[in-house]
Amino acid sequence: MSKLILTNEVAGLGSAGDVVEVKAGYARNYLVPQGFAVAWSRGGEKQVAQIRAARDARIIHVLEDAQALKAALEGTKVKLAVKAGAEGRLFGSVKPGAVADAVKAAGLGELDKRKVHITSPIKVVGDHEATIRLHDEVVAVIKLQVVAAK
Repeated sequence: MSKLILTNEVAGLGSAGDVVEVKAGYARNYLVPQGFAVAWSRGGEKQVAQIRAARDARIIHVLEDAQALKAALEGTKVKLAVKAGAEGRLFGSVKPGAVADAVKAAGLGELDKRKVHITSPIKVVGDHEATIRLHDEVVAVIKLQVVAAK
């Protein structure tokens, strides 16, 4: 087992600034090379404090703000234009970054693409859903209208 300090949020493991213990292979082969974590050390407490301060600066602090943003997001259908073939099949699939950009273009605010979760791959035009974790306690489900780009 290896003790690590997470530098980024890892689904199912923790968020930035958390100290976690994982299997050595997972740490050596995935978390550290991808830049998601660094090795824990006694001097790492300062680093943990800096990472948590940076994370706190990025998140939406007030629960009421997150709930207001959730109401705005759930009350609007976000239109997303992507390249598609003749039968409505997309060239590729819709990525979380594209969803975050579409939300920003719709004037609903700026989102971190790492907070956007698409449950099933979006590979055809039509209406779809995505979830966005705005706060530890607030999750918004947005409706996406995927259309073929002209």
